[in-house]
Amino acid sequence: MTDARPPAMFIADALGLDFLNSAAMPQDTPVEWLGSGDDLLAWLRQAKLVPAQVLDEARAGAGPGELDAVAAQARALREWFRGFVREHRGRPLDAQAVAQLEPLNRLLARDEGFGQVGAAPSDGDGVAAGLQWMRLRRWRSPDALLQPIAEAMAELLTGADFSQVKACEGPACTLLFLDTTRGHKRRWCNMAVCGNRAKQAAHRERLAQRP
Repeated sequence: MTDARPPAMFIADALGLDFLNSAAMPQDTPVEWLGSGDDLLAWLRQAKLVPAQVLDEARAGAGPGELDAVAAQARALREWFRGFVREHRGRPLDAQAVAQLEPLNRLLARDEGFGQVGAAPSDGDGVAAGLQWMRLRRWRSPDALLQPIAEAMAELLTGADFSQVKACEGPACTLLFLDTTRGHKRRWCNMAVCGNRAKQAAHRERLAQRP
């Protein structure tokens, strides 16, 4: 069956916010990109958060309903985090905010990530570039797929200026983004969509005001 939904949107300049945008109203109609286990795998693939081989193995090895259950966990995590972001966006986070982050820290504590020293990628001439520090993960169960999402959320919380987390000014738009522009003047999720609509609305208003 053909998927009538538009592609998932990655416009936030922060994967932790792109995760929140996996449920949105980009064209005045609600869209859910994490509605099932297959949806979750597709979103993770588009986000490049999980290696393609791991996603293929998860699909092949999961029992009936397992991936759908993980997708339900992802949706619950998303809506909890949406509440946190709505409460705190627009101002810097302080240390007191950690008291509200227990659900995220519980999830992160289940991670089976580990570090190793390995060979760095060779250059264009095939010459080894030396050694590199690598972060790897054991994917023992389907719910391990939530760990890269949790990491993206943690990176947003600890590495981004929360005062620049903004909501699109489109009247019906629900998308969030991190304003990384030089003057911090970004107003729209996408100039081609909500920005263009605003320009058209302003133009119609000017025409209506003419004598």
